[in-house]
Amino acid sequence: MTSPAGTAATTGGAATTGTVGPGHRAAAGPLLLGVRHHGPGSARAVLAALAAARPAAVLIEGPPEGDALLPLAADPRMRPPVALLAHAVDDPGRASFWPMAAFSPEWVAIRWALDHDVPVRFIDLPAAHSLALKEPEPGAGSEETAGARAGEEVTPVVDPIRVLAETAGYDDPERWWEDVVEHRSPGGAGGGSDAGDALAPFVALAEAMEALREAYGDGGQPRDAVREAYMRIQLRTARKEFGNDVAVVCGAWHVPALAARTTLAADRALLKGLPKVRTDLTWVPWTHRRLARHSGYGAGIDSPGWYGHLFDVADRPIERWMTKVAGLLREEDRFVSTAHVIEAVRLAETLAALRGRPLAGLGETTDAVRAVMCEGSDVPLALVRDRLIVGETLGEVPDTAPAVPLQRDLTRSQRTLRLKPEASERELDLDLRKETDAARSRLLHRLRLLDVGWGDPVAGRGSTGTFRESWRLSWQPELHVRVAEAGVWGTTVVTAATAKAESGAVAATALADVTALAEHCLLAGLPDALPVVMKALADRAALDADVGHLADALPALARSLRYGDVRSTDTAALAEVAAGLAERICVGLPPACTGLDADGAEALRRQVEAVHGAIGLLLAGTAPAEGLRERWDAVLHKLAARGTVAGIIRGRATRLLLDEGRLAEDEAARLMGLALSPGTLPADAAAWIEGFVGGASGGGMLLVHDERLLGLVDAWLTGVPAEMFTDVLPLLRRTFSAYEPGVRRTLGELVRRGPVPEGARRDDVGRVPGGFGPGLDRARADAVEPVLRLLIGRRSEHEEAAG
Repeated sequence: MTSPAGTAATTGGAATTGTVGPGHRAAAGPLLLGVRHHGPGSARAVLAALAAARPAAVLIEGPPEGDALLPLAADPRMRPPVALLAHAVDDPGRASFWPMAAFSPEWVAIRWALDHDVPVRFIDLPAAHSLALKEPEPGAGSEETAGARAGEEVTPVVDPIRVLAETAGYDDPERWWEDVVEHRSPGGAGGGSDAGDALAPFVALAEAMEALREAYGDGGQPRDAVREAYMRIQLRTARKEFGNDVAVVCGAWHVPALAARTTLAADRALLKGLPKVRTDLTWVPWTHRRLARHSGYGAGIDSPGWYGHLFDVADRPIERWMTKVAGLLREEDRFVSTAHVIEAVRLAETLAALRGRPLAGLGETTDAVRAVMCEGSDVPLALVRDRLIVGETLGEVPDTAPAVPLQRDLTRSQRTLRLKPEASERELDLDLRKETDAARSRLLHRLRLLDVGWGDPVAGRGSTGTFRESWRLSWQPELHVRVAEAGVWGTTVVTAATAKAESGAVAATALADVTALAEHCLLAGLPDALPVVMKALADRAALDADVGHLADALPALARSLRYGDVRSTDTAALAEVAAGLAERICVGLPPACTGLDADGAEALRRQVEAVHGAIGLLLAGTAPAEGLRERWDAVLHKLAARGTVAGIIRGRATRLLLDEGRLAEDEAARLMGLALSPGTLPADAAAWIEGFVGGASGGGMLLVHDERLLGLVDAWLTGVPAEMFTDVLPLLRRTFSAYEPGVRRTLGELVRRGPVPEGARRDDVGRVPGGFGPGLDRARADAVEPVLRLLIGRRSEHEEAAG
């Protein structure tokens, strides 16, 4: 349950309830400081209350197994936001987080206790129980979302902040919270006030929390009763050790329950029979973005970056916030002057006065930024929301924090390779010819194999060579759970990835899955896994007779062979399997391309194209299979000429042969003429055109530069009967809409101009204005050759002979 605000109460023994009034400390029992998780106003109030009361011990809502980790909070290398991570030892995927930011009341209380040598403990239900329960454990900082058992009636969860805000006449709970707590908290960022002022925020809402509990019962959180029973038992234990001089920092929703009249026996009865699992806990870095409500975090807030600003800034928060916004917009090359900052501050304060608010809040500052600095546009304002209001801050945890062996090995690798985990998304370009970049690539591919999605490959910028890779990196806190889960495969990244690859090869049933795994092993540099993967690959390939499966598998093998060359990996066994697959595809493909419906023909067209590219990679290798080029060319010629083959496949086969120089232009024109002859159904002819000039294969430019082909298409299209034109129009529209706008415009101009008449006037280089040239001008082409050789660094045959 997200706790709404501060409230304070005292409890004496098992049957005493009371409240702390302003200006004094009640002697009846310990100090109960109810807070809102991640509330800077609550954090300042807690800091002021602790400074004024100076308790002998501090108890905090959180898993007791984390007590041993509390001293790490004082380590100078610990930088919030951070989170306690608890996971089941035998099932690391079962995990919960207890996040804390610098402005979280729990974090402030921990740091105060450690700075003043005061004992500090967690008192919530142990993680060993909460992780063992079938339902996810909601409440204090749990990352998990509450659910219901099968068949159990779901009770609506009460949001205390919303209830109190609506009672006060506010339609926005966050705005109500700012007015009541953030703008009225005592002590400032540094705390320090008399006891009455320090306890005033807690006293103000004590009765409200009690009234809410009376009206809503458990608030839709039935497991709260178990948690609160355990907290009462821990409170009794602390009172026996320290007396009543104890402060408890917990969600305000729980304060009435901790002050309730109960017995020890009744509380123990609620805890009887709880399931239990072995757990491990550690500190992990967290992010402001993961504190945000939209991330799915149950106790989330809408504006962690804004709250962090309010907590850190001791004076003039609006002026300093506007300065931050101006700096961000200037970094994005937007003109924002000092005058803009001054005017935005004035507008925010004016809006606050008009709306009857004590100070300008996030709503007023956002409206002022939109009007003054963003010129009324929400586009730059979205950047402000993302970078500042939510924020990208990533915490840090010292090396002394416990971690699974796999996490420690990963951390060492990150430092060695200078790959710092960052929450913000960034691009990383790698040159695989460099040792460090190649090692970075292997690490990222190994993590992907282990389902630790730190990086995703993206299309490289500026180069298409196989020695370059581009990645998009973003480290999110939940990846720590993924690392813990992957720990079952090994204690280092390389051994874990190897073990998982071997297991995946044995378990895989589809040929394409095994080929993808083989490619991944080469990319990740896992030579020890390759024998197992290659054996599984050879076995699956020998048993699979489906040409479609073989066609899906070959491209991955061809890519693997190329990457193997770049990474100096022995791929001899892989080359043998690839050659065998290529041979079987050449035999089985022509029969497979007949008798297909439209969807099947399109799927096989994509496979033909992929196999063509794969064979090109194989032929470019160091030891291509003998005669493979001739056998594949023969397959394409069969597909192009056989009338029973689907039109889209015949058109694509013709185009592939033409692009490779394996088909004369006259022959291509003849095949097009046959496909577009009057005896061919318009739908089949349109499919042939789509295969020949469709997609991103440069078909538009082919028509621009070849007058004969364009004339054939134009003549066929104008001859389609009117009653059949509507049937072929969608296919043609899909084909030609993929062209660049400039290509479509040029084609339109050429068609409007019509055929070039005999004896038409040509310009000084033989072109008809607005039309085609007479053909290749070899003299002009030869004049360019020396420049091209200079650019690519290749000498001519005469220069080679001259030495």
